[in-house]
Amino acid sequence: MPGDPRRVAMLSVHTSPLDQPGTGDAGGLNVYVVEVAKELAARGTEVDIFTRRTSADLPMVAPLAPGVRVRHVAAGPYEGLPKEELVGQLCAFAAGTLRTGLAAEPGHYDLVHSHYWLSGQVGWLAADRWGAALVHTMHTMARVKNQHVADGDVPEPSRREIGEAQVVEAADRLVANTQDEARDLVELYAAPPAKVSVVPPGVDLRTFTPGAREAARQALGLPVDGPLLLFVGRIQPLKAPDVLVHVAAELIARDPARRARLSVAVLGGPSGTGLARPHDLEELAAGLGVADVVRFLRPVARPTLADWYRAADLVVVPSHTESFGLVAIEAQACGTPVVAADVGGLPTAVGDAGVLVQGHATKDWADAIEALLGDPERRAALGARGVAHAAQFGWGATTERLLTVYRQAILERAVSLPDAAAGLAGARPALAW
Repeated sequence: MPGDPRRVAMLSVHTSPLDQPGTGDAGGLNVYVVEVAKELAARGTEVDIFTRRTSADLPMVAPLAPGVRVRHVAAGPYEGLPKEELVGQLCAFAAGTLRTGLAAEPGHYDLVHSHYWLSGQVGWLAADRWGAALVHTMHTMARVKNQHVADGDVPEPSRREIGEAQVVEAADRLVANTQDEARDLVELYAAPPAKVSVVPPGVDLRTFTPGAREAARQALGLPVDGPLLLFVGRIQPLKAPDVLVHVAAELIARDPARRARLSVAVLGGPSGTGLARPHDLEELAAGLGVADVVRFLRPVARPTLADWYRAADLVVVPSHTESFGLVAIEAQACGTPVVAADVGGLPTAVGDAGVLVQGHATKDWADAIEALLGDPERRAALGARGVAHAAQFGWGATTERLLTVYRQAILERAVSLPDAAAGLAGARPALAW
């Protein structure tokens, strides 16, 4: 069995690890790439993260942490482009990425780890040219998303489905966040089961820790009394933040006296199809008569986010689909119970430390939330279970499992290359230079 890789190239074409999670295309993928890269570097593996350059002010190479560099690749205009438009920039991104490898000694990168299908398309080429193993993490899949299209959203295009299928075939190893995602790779994309490894994402257990609710509210300038419901994530139909706004209106309709005490906070920025109508959620709150109850805030830095989790009575995760659900596990690490949709990877992320809701009917969500708000003992019990549950998902544990996958991919690549070379030699005359 080979040792740990000396150098890994991570590819994140459509979103930079330096971007603030919670707006645009920045989300759990960004957190994943940053945290895994730092953990790998702490174990002696150097990491270069390749991402698209979106400003002339960005340096070509930016240090992220000791042993981790972000390489900005010029591909298309220096501005943010929607993911859907980045397909036309993949050739330019691939060319810029390959130049880095050509400037280094042969075998500089032992492994390429691509994130999301756009990166997988480039990783496929880069790994082949560099003689490196290719490990790919989907994060989300078109065929899964298209089974759970939210009202007002649009299905993923067929070109993405085709591109994902190509990456599944090209990768030496595929990393799934959960057993359910592994099954989707096998059943929806015909991935060989032996090629798929389940590695749950992690949570920063140094930042997301339990703390006093009153102290957190004081730090954020929030009222010390009264229930606080929290949504954290990108504002788009897929994440279903509208569910929480409807729930707020329903709770007040059931008991008008709640209006004076109930607070709802939505932390996030427009993303995806939500960019077309960035004020829809505010308009919905106004239309339902709860604009005085619901606060809309921009994404915040991770330590401040931890305070928001601690300040909340419940964190609500109503997504139509999630490959895992980092928000849920971060909230639980802070000791706050979660009410989440029973979809995708959320049952794994939540475990027995929260409440799962079937479907997205307002009544069902309001019933679940109202029951928990009225039962402080159950909330306390779920909070304690959440801390214990989240403790199993540190980024260190994720990285150790990933290193096992990396070693397997490198070994299998090394074994297959002589066989491939022999096959080519038998198929055509050897070239003489």
